[in-house]
Amino acid sequence: MDRLSGPLTIPGHPPRLEHLWIPPVPEQFVHLHLHTQYSLLDGANQLDPLVRQIRDFRQPAVAITDHGNMFGAIEFYRKAKDAGIKPIIGCEAYM
Repeated sequence: MDRLSGPLTIPGHPPRLEHLWIPPVPEQFVHLHLHTQYSLLDGANQLDPLVRQIRDFRQPAVAITDHGNMFGAIEFYRKAKDAGIKPIIGCEAYM
């Protein structure tokens, strides 16, 4: 459904998902700033669902940039490679 084919809401009713137009994510888009469950108190992305979603979006790569640690780097690298996704490993640090 494109955004011009129907109403976004029905008067008197909450919006339903089939009435919302969600733009597609371009296949060449790559997340370069992303926190995972290993970013303590800041990230909620778990690696398995993250890799599945990136694969489903057909994106070629994804980066993790956890706060001040690289605890998830090896697990992320292996899961991304197994899914055919280029892993980009980073770390957000403050000086």
